[in-house]
Amino acid sequence: MNIKFVQHSMAIILVFMLALGLPLQTAQAASPATLKVGSTGVDVPDLQYRLKTLGYFKSDITTYFGTTTLESLTRFQKDYGIEADGIAGSQTWATLQKVSVNQKELDLLARIIYAESRGEPYKGQVAVGAVVMNRLASSSFPNTVKGVIEQPQAFTAVDDGQYQLKPDATAYKAALDAARGYDPTNGALYYFNPETATSDWIWSRKQTGKIGRHIFAV
Repeated sequence: MNIKFVQHSMAIILVFMLALGLPLQTAQAASPATLKVGSTGVDVPDLQYRLKTLGYFKSDITTYFGTTTLESLTRFQKDYGIEADGIAGSQTWATLQKVSVNQKELDLLARIIYAESRGEPYKGQVAVGAVVMNRLASSSFPNTVKGVIEQPQAFTAVDDGQYQLKPDATAYKAALDAARGYDPTNGALYYFNPETATSDWIWSRKQTGKIGRHIFAV
């Protein structure tokens, strides 16, 4: 393959995207930077927020990686079986992105909880968020919160537009509990309303429990 030709082609694509006003991340999503004590930048608050949702980081979110971030990150690494070197490298980021959310992802999680389960008991709202987090941790589903939620035909509320509704405070609280690992579904990857479900496939799944109007299954 001609490397110069590839580089020239990528440059043309980049110029084309800029001309159309398209976000550059659609061409190539940047991986988070490797972070350690002294690091600054936009990935530091992302790291701190993820650690905060899991209960490790107790301070205000900043753009500086200091000793508080180091201590929080090290405890997370020990608990999740990662080398506790206090450096947010590729393995640490990969694990964090499977078990936690950043601010934007928490917003998406609250939106799908509100759209799918407002009116359900609080436990049932957390359960919907837990299904999203369980799918995120599974290799059978997309590897981002947005990808899981917006996977075609995955959630009725996305298809019918209710996903665009503004979530309330309860939905955000349920989203945070789900992101922190509270899972009242016992590991469920699916849920359905038995009064309206007509799919033989969903009825064939192993059920893990019923909360409110939803049956949960794997």
